[in-house]
Amino acid sequence: MTSLPDDIIVDIIARVPRTCYPTISLISRRFRSIIASPELYTRRSLLRCTEHCLYALIYNPKNGHYHWYILRRRKGFILIPSLPIMHTHGNSVALGSKIYVYSNRVTSSVLTIDCTSNTVQPSFNIPKAMGETVAGIIDGKIYVIGELAPLRLRVMVLNTEKQMWETAEMTKPPGLKTGHLWSGCVVMEGKIYMRDLDNSFVYVPKEKKWEMEEMLNSHKWKYACVLDDVLYYYDCLENRLRAYDTKHKFWVVVKGGERLLSETSWLRLPTISRWAYTMSCGEKLVVFFPKLDIYSTKIWCAEIALERRQGGEIWGKFEWCGAVLDSDC
Repeated sequence: MTSLPDDIIVDIIARVPRTCYPTISLISRRFRSIIASPELYTRRSLLRCTEHCLYALIYNPKNGHYHWYILRRRKGFILIPSLPIMHTHGNSVALGSKIYVYSNRVTSSVLTIDCTSNTVQPSFNIPKAMGETVAGIIDGKIYVIGELAPLRLRVMVLNTEKQMWETAEMTKPPGLKTGHLWSGCVVMEGKIYMRDLDNSFVYVPKEKKWEMEEMLNSHKWKYACVLDDVLYYYDCLENRLRAYDTKHKFWVVVKGGERLLSETSWLRLPTISRWAYTMSCGEKLVVFFPKLDIYSTKIWCAEIALERRQGGEIWGKFEWCGAVLDSDC
């Protein structure tokens, strides 16, 4: 294959799943250059070889650093060697083919990852620093909400096209505890949903005001994601996959999840060690959770296709489930 002209190699690689690209880029500098070239992604678009890919920033306790991986279905997480090692964990939001990474503490800069070429673009500074932050995307703009003082919040809005920041300050909503924002939030129907240890809070950017949804507080959701304006999270205490519909304002248990219940042997772990992350990948739900075996604990992944039925029922159909990473790497 190395004897072929570049345009032929581009045509071949364009038909290969993008999750294989980190491995292909290790072959040689020539292949690394082809993987990063805009011609490859132009060819993929013409062939309609588009796909959704899930990226993850994972901590490696052996060297104390965070590394970028891409999830390859049934193969697990594949290291992306072209992306830099991160010395600290950062929150991130995805917009189109780019991932914006920022610190969840005193914030100074934003790192931009171009997922089409798996390369890092020049970072740009956030003009005003904040404390603990959460972020969400609405209408192509990134909203970063951070703590400014015991009773004040700062909202920074990034227009990604113009790369310009807007700044606003506001009073904290009643009941929001300082230093207890979760390291993430979700966006539904043009609103930003977040919570502290006890309550949920809703920020409405267009009106620059806060709202409360009492029904949302009936479950302490975290590590959640959104599909079609429905919030999904895995309830580790009751071992249920739950969904919250903002239009009808009620919680439901996703049915058809018996297989996930049978796989989660991690319930034998101490309560403080229980966790499960839900993420969206295209139109499907992906759940990550730890699972014990004879020798160690591995990170497992379940991919679930969702179906909404009349009466508000949501059914989940398992596409696949298996180990994707050792917990110590």
